[in-house]
Amino acid sequence: MIEGSCRCGAVHWQFDGEPGGATACNCTSCRRYGVLWIYDYENEAVRVSGATQSYSPGTSLTFHFCPTCGCLVCWRGTETDEAGRRRMGVNIRLCEPEAVAEIPIDHFDGLVTFEDQPRDGKCVADYWY
Repeated sequence: MIEGSCRCGAVHWQFDGEPGGATACNCTSCRRYGVLWIYDYENEAVRVSGATQSYSPGTSLTFHFCPTCGCLVCWRGTETDEAGRRRMGVNIRLCEPEAVAEIPIDHFDGLVTFEDQPRDGKCVADYWY
């Protein structure tokens, strides 16, 4: 299990299981926020508690922030799949570094091609130190 929280502690998230990687996306939002995402389905492997404020840059997802300290906590898909599940990603930069340091980085080109890019052998620790 991996846990994270915003700076003031009002919003917490929990991820059950081991993520295969942390996604670094270069879309116009993610590159500005400087986030690294792990994701699954809301209330399955990913759970968030605490009130958030949201921002929607388009129609496919909403970003959720702590209304007190402003930390970007998660994104939620705006639609559900055929099983009624909603995709959700949590920002692992809200974790203690040692809890996520060895997770490999997955690159996603959300700016031009909207495709996964090859891994370069870096892990979360390479982005923080």
